[in-house]
Amino acid sequence: MNWKFHYQNRDEIREDCASLGLDLEFSPDYKVLGESISLGTRTIPNRLVVQPMEGFDAINGGEPGELTFRRYLRYAKGGAGLIWFEAVAILPEGCTNPRQLVINEQTVDGLARLVDATKQAAWEQYQQEPYCVIQLTHSGRFSKPTGGRRPIIAVHDPLFDQVVGIDGDYPVLTDAELERIRDLYGEAARLASRAGFDGVDLKACHRYLVSELLAAKQRSGKYGGDYEHRTRLLKEIVQLVKGAVPDLGIAVRLNGTDLVATDNTWGVAAGQPLQPDLSEPVRLARELAALGVSLLNVTAGTPYYNPHVNRPYDQPVKNGYQAPEHPLVGVARMFAVATTIQEAVPKVPVVGTGYSWLRQFGGEAAAYNVSQGRHQLAGFGRQAFAYPDFARDLLNGDGLRLEKSCTTCSKCSQLMQFGVTTGCVVRDAKVYAPIFQKAASPKEDE
Repeated sequence: MNWKFHYQNRDEIREDCASLGLDLEFSPDYKVLGESISLGTRTIPNRLVVQPMEGFDAINGGEPGELTFRRYLRYAKGGAGLIWFEAVAILPEGCTNPRQLVINEQTVDGLARLVDATKQAAWEQYQQEPYCVIQLTHSGRFSKPTGGRRPIIAVHDPLFDQVVGIDGDYPVLTDAELERIRDLYGEAARLASRAGFDGVDLKACHRYLVSELLAAKQRSGKYGGDYEHRTRLLKEIVQLVKGAVPDLGIAVRLNGTDLVATDNTWGVAAGQPLQPDLSEPVRLARELAALGVSLLNVTAGTPYYNPHVNRPYDQPVKNGYQAPEHPLVGVARMFAVATTIQEAVPKVPVVGTGYSWLRQFGGEAAAYNVSQGRHQLAGFGRQAFAYPDFARDLLNGDGLRLEKSCTTCSKCSQLMQFGVTTGCVVRDAKVYAPIFQKAASPKEDE
């Protein structure tokens, strides 16, 4: 069945939630979203977060390009208190797109200009600076540094090997190679500090390399097998960054559950592969907090296999699948996973996600969740692509506007799948509709 958003008021959503047995609530009082929050020696001006969404518009081997600057200046002027910059590869072969941002000595000055311009734009508009986090990543098995697949894997898995088209003879990273990658995270963190970022996110979600290791039950050696070994690399990276750049905030975007039936699992109930079991993610969240991680951003699933989990949608990408559940089920699950992690680490702000499908009611859901302590910050991803000034409308008390909201049509995801520059095709059509049309058009025979 294909469920589509059709709600005119929050009571209609509540009715469907009641019939589905879901716990979703809303508050039209947005004041709580305007409250500041302390993070180390810094202050996040409000509780609204622009989530990391890749634009794939880098130039010169990974420097921010014109559209990169355009996007982040729009976010800055939009008023969000925390801007979580998109995934930036720590080395070129770890890119998931040839035009992904990269952080190294050649690109750091361009990133510094981007951070400076972002903070300056926000200051001119609001006399305050957003807290800026850079997401450091290695795409692992989803690497496409030149456009075609060049998987870099930590463990063989029948399901995910099939997703990227490899067999059991494909090479697996050695422990020594993983240690080299670990050390590159330390260097990337030093460069991020030099560029002016307030914090770094050590990306551990969506089955990219670090996330894959969390689930690598069938890997041998020091980075696979039992819980202690599977979580070792992430914890070593945290310790390395903490030692290298003590004043830099450390964040982790963490999968609460992969929610997939496979041999290598994370956050999944034994014998019930489509039911979350957050015992290991909760344990890890507590350990990360003890190591000095000051911010967690909680997500689930992987857009390469089960995108309905982390991006509930009305319309799938071309040749995609109709979601097997009502999108409200996915929204409620995302809220619940973030709530469980927040309860486990009450002193560490958690960013809750899953708001975009709710359109104009996403702000009311955020206000309720934050007011109830379900999570301390509310993140908007696709919604920010479509509606970069969403925060301003919420902080002004006006609420989100339907005509500006994300339609969850999956066209931004389709652009990512095409491997081209990405943005909102519907709400930012002047820029991105021509890119979409060109990428979607059948190629003429040469």
